[in-house]
Amino acid sequence: MKKIYLSLIISALGLSGYGQVTKQVKNSEQIWLGYFNQTRLSEKWGLWTDVHFRTTDGFVGEPSKFLFRTGLMYYLTDDFKLTNGYNFTNHFPEEGHANVSMPEHRIWQQLQLHTKYGKVRTMQWLRLEERWRRNIKNDNELAAGYRFDTRLRFNYMLNIPLSKKGIVSNTFFVAINDEIFVNLSRKVVYNTFDQNRFFAGLAYQTSAHSNLQLGYMNVYQQLGVGNRYQNSHTIRLFYFQNLDIRKNKKVH
Repeated sequence: MKKIYLSLIISALGLSGYGQVTKQVKNSEQIWLGYFNQTRLSEKWGLWTDVHFRTTDGFVGEPSKFLFRTGLMYYLTDDFKLTNGYNFTNHFPEEGHANVSMPEHRIWQQLQLHTKYGKVRTMQWLRLEERWRRNIKNDNELAAGYRFDTRLRFNYMLNIPLSKKGIVSNTFFVAINDEIFVNLSRKVVYNTFDQNRFFAGLAYQTSAHSNLQLGYMNVYQQLGVGNRYQNSHTIRLFYFQNLDIRKNKKVH
C-alpha cells in the first residue's frame, strides 16, 4: 500500500519521472468517443455497459483502440454501488505491433459513489483491473500466451450546473473529472504511475436520465521504459445514460 500512496502523491505533483534521466515526451492529438449505460433492474441489481472508440495521432488518423465493457452492479444504497465485470479491448496496429492488432481481456471490480452538495453533483469510483494482454512476437505477429498485470484507477467527477434549476432536463452544466492510474504488478519496474486523465468540458442534460459531454482531455502516460511519456491532447465526446426499469419503483 505504501507503494500505491507514494505513486499517487508523486504523480499528482507531476514528479513521477526520474530526475537523473532525460524525459522523452511524445505529443499526439486524438478523438475519444464513448457511450456509458447504467440500467437498474431491481432494488439491488443493475447492469453496466460502456463502449469506446479512439483514434491515433492527428485527430482523424488511424483507429487506436476499441473497448467493450460490461458488468453486474449491486446497489448497497441508491448512491453506492459495487460492480464486477469483463472488458475486451482491441489495440489496433501501433508501435511494437505495427501490422497486427493486439487483443486484451480484463476482469474488473469497482466501488462507485454519487454525492450532491446543493445543486452540484459529484461521482467517484475506485476500480481494480486484472489485465491479460496478448504477447507480441514482432511488428507482424502475435506470440502465444498473455502477459498478466493489475492496475488501480481512481476517478473523481464534478458536475456544476449553469442553470438556477440545477442539473435538470434541457440545461447545461460544466463537467470536470480527473482519473489517475497506478500499476500494481511486481513486473512493473519503471512506471508504477501509469497515467493521468484530466477532462474539462460542457455538458447538456438531454433528459432526466441522460447527458452529452464534449470537451478537452489531457492524457499524460508514462511508458514502460520509464523516461518515455505520451502526452495526448484529446477531444472527448461521451454520452451517459442512466435507466431505471424497476417494476415497483418508488416515486420520491
